[in-house]
Amino acid sequence: MAFLFEQAVLFRHCDPAGIVFYPRYFEMINDCVEAFFDQVLGLPFAKLHTQGGVPTAEIQTQFRRPSRIGDLLILELNCQRVGRSSLQISVEARCGDETRFASQSTLVFVDANGRPTAWPEAVRSLLADQSKGS
Repeated sequence: MAFLFEQAVLFRHCDPAGIVFYPRYFEMINDCVEAFFDQVLGLPFAKLHTQGGVPTAEIQTQFRRPSRIGDLLILELNCQRVGRSSLQISVEARCGDETRFASQSTLVFVDANGRPTAWPEAVRSLLADQSKGS
């Protein structure tokens, strides 16, 4: 099941030419992931990061078309695979019928010491349900 996240392209996202400066897309991806953890998993980062976190271990992104100030992007997050402590996701951003970027990431659930640790069973179950719907 896809998680959709709206992101308006703001002045702060753009370079002097008025297009999104590519590192800002990674911030948008993280905002989408953070919203997913809060809204779908019931695990807001403010709570999660008191006990550990979910750093990105790997990310691959293809930038397909530029985005400009005022565009409304729809980011679609899909869970691809849930491991013991990892989660592979895809995030694709579209504006209308144009794909602006497509990204694949691996997140790792870590404890307070930064060591990979198994997902809590309730979270793992929700992630597995999300993966089945992808």
